[in-house]
Amino acid sequence: MGVYLSTPKTDKASADGENDRVRFGLSSMQGWRTTMEDAHAALPDLDDCTSFFGVYDGHGGKAVSKFCARHLHKQVLINDANSSGDLPASVHKAFLRMDEMMKGQRGWRELTELGEKGNKISGMLEGIIWSPKASDDLGDGWNNEEGPNSSFPGPTSGSTACVAVIRNDQLIVANAGDSRCVISRKGQAYNLSTDHKPDLEGEKERILSAGGFVVAGRVNGSLNLSRAIGDMELKQNEILPAERQIVTAEPELKTVKLSEDDEFIVLACDGIWDCMSSQEVVDFVHKHLNTEDKLSDVCEKLLNRCVAPTSGGEGCDNMTVIIVQFKKPLSSAATSSTERSAATAEEMRPKI
Repeated sequence: MGVYLSTPKTDKASADGENDRVRFGLSSMQGWRTTMEDAHAALPDLDDCTSFFGVYDGHGGKAVSKFCARHLHKQVLINDANSSGDLPASVHKAFLRMDEMMKGQRGWRELTELGEKGNKISGMLEGIIWSPKASDDLGDGWNNEEGPNSSFPGPTSGSTACVAVIRNDQLIVANAGDSRCVISRKGQAYNLSTDHKPDLEGEKERILSAGGFVVAGRVNGSLNLSRAIGDMELKQNEILPAERQIVTAEPELKTVKLSEDDEFIVLACDGIWDCMSSQEVVDFVHKHLNTEDKLSDVCEKLLNRCVAPTSGGEGCDNMTVIIVQFKKPLSSAATSSTERSAATAEEMRPKI
């Protein structure tokens, strides 16, 4: 992550969509980084009354962020169906489930498929000499597989995860890491997530209690996040639950009852928040909502505003942003969509 290109890649992958409840726009850009490790999911119709949006900022590779973009929202639905409609609990379980699913032969195989080209070649070679064999169903459609990587402990790379789930007039934000969700309420920015850094008192206490340490704002001198999905080498204390490991995938949850005062939310990776404050981003979106027809155009302007003119320092990270605008009046009853639309990083076509 410390190596930069000679010139930034400023071509953008963007998308728009809407239904009866919300409209959204999104855009992502590699920027100065040598690789693109962000991923996202935008599903306005996760089910008949639920919308899901998430940004995932990978580190050490793109495989974990892409794994989350592929699977986390599906786990929310599975858990919700089995939890009598306790949506916050379903989201909480989905975050922790990501680490479990990335272990073993199947986890290794999927991460290999989602990773860099060299890993894909390795996976192809293995497929020639060995065919996956599923064993028991783990209750959510995720089968164990037998194979040479059955003891795979999970990835050493990782990803942040910040998601917003909207059901009727309820907004649930779940976050692990330093991506962020902000809501605009009558033009005022309110953070709906905490940037999980190792120096935060509660985070540092957990790290030390689990046997870790913090040096120069980094967990064990390496990771500058205190919560993330993946990073399994920092989750090896067998006597502690997942929530109490040195680094944990446990999300912080915030539940908001939406009102007429709530205009939109912005979800973005830290490449945006390193350059602008929450209020500055809300002000920027407000200004350009009046001049742009598509929310993705506002997102693209925000990325252009943040990218640095020269390499090094702020404005040189991968950047991903999603704007979700609430349609009024907010309905407290389930409604069917007038326009079904969904976008993931794997499905979008690049927009130059």
